[in-house]
Amino acid sequence: MRARRLAAILTGTGLLAGATAIAQPVLDFAPAEVRRIRQHGPWPAPVARDPSNRVSGDARAVALGRRLFFEPRLSATGTIACATCHAPERAWTDGRRRGAGLAPLDRNTPSLLDAALHRWFAWDGRSDSLWSQGLKAILDPREMGASARHVAAVVGADPTLRCLYDRVHRPPPEADAEAVLVDVGKALAAFLETIRSGRTPFDEFRDALLRGDRRAAAAYPLAAQRGLRTFVGPGRCSVCHLGPQFTNGEFHDVGIPFLVAPGRVDGGRHEGIKRLRADRFNLLGPYNDDVIGAAATKTRHVEPQHANFGQFKTPSLRNVALTAPYMHDGRLATLRDVVRHYSQLDMERIHTHGEQLLRPLRLSEAEIDDLVAFLETLTDPRAASGPAPPAVPEACAGR
Repeated sequence: MRARRLAAILTGTGLLAGATAIAQPVLDFAPAEVRRIRQHGPWPAPVARDPSNRVSGDARAVALGRRLFFEPRLSATGTIACATCHAPERAWTDGRRRGAGLAPLDRNTPSLLDAALHRWFAWDGRSDSLWSQGLKAILDPREMGASARHVAAVVGADPTLRCLYDRVHRPPPEADAEAVLVDVGKALAAFLETIRSGRTPFDEFRDALLRGDRRAAAAYPLAAQRGLRTFVGPGRCSVCHLGPQFTNGEFHDVGIPFLVAPGRVDGGRHEGIKRLRADRFNLLGPYNDDVIGAAATKTRHVEPQHANFGQFKTPSLRNVALTAPYMHDGRLATLRDVVRHYSQLDMERIHTHGEQLLRPLRLSEAEIDDLVAFLETLTDPRAASGPAPPAVPEACAGR
């Protein structure tokens, strides 16, 4: 049902191959609304090279990282690859309520689409770089359960992997397994930087609206226009879901219970900061390649506060229709459930910080339909197509 609905929306906006645009009326957005709409673009947004990763943007590192991403031998059992939980055909997530590696996890698996634009990583911000977050997944006993020694042995024993590795990294001493592990994390990050989402029906409408092209803007569904008006206006959704990526990248308590199991809670950002500060692979550690030191500024100044307890990262809304279920623990099955949550928000569940930002929206069923229709137009039709099969450079082929 959801796939058919998305196909209908994308066809109606003329973004699918061979589709014919269906003209709709164009709402008369007020100047203040247009200014807020303008802020959600342009898209795609440029991705800067990561100064903490010396191989960021290196095509050779991308080739190595792509192969490692689909390599189950990196896990302790040889059965779990990065792609197991971040499946390209599922918009780089797994479709589960909560993730599962070698053991069940406590949180929903976030999509990797546009991860290179993030400031903090994981629901609790436990990592300050894309490459260090990859290392956590490899080492976590519940995810891939490996060790630095295991990863170094896999790379060293496979002729193709070793050839790809040697083209990118200066081989460390054979005993320095941790250096190999970090090199693997940085190659994975170089590949992940290439996982980008493209333009959506919303982007076409935004740009048409800004240039005054009402004919092109009329291809955008009227229900989505009404939902957009709620999003940037009375719903105040763009307070947290702002900018081209539809997220402020920060952490908020949005009234979702953080009880994981009887007697066990998820502290969210509060615990994430503690883990970040204790992490040997954070940007204050020995493996940050940023010689200027600017990349580590955010880590140097972050400290856990009481208000951080129960806060989780605001996810991007781009391609959100492809990444159900929702929230940090996957408790909400559909976009309609998410919108209804904010419409009927229980303020008693929210800490002081959240109370400054959120109020129950009290939307009608028709308004909920419109807001969902808008969110579905944030979908790139190619976001779940996945990358091309990994190619091995000629110099390493046949090894």
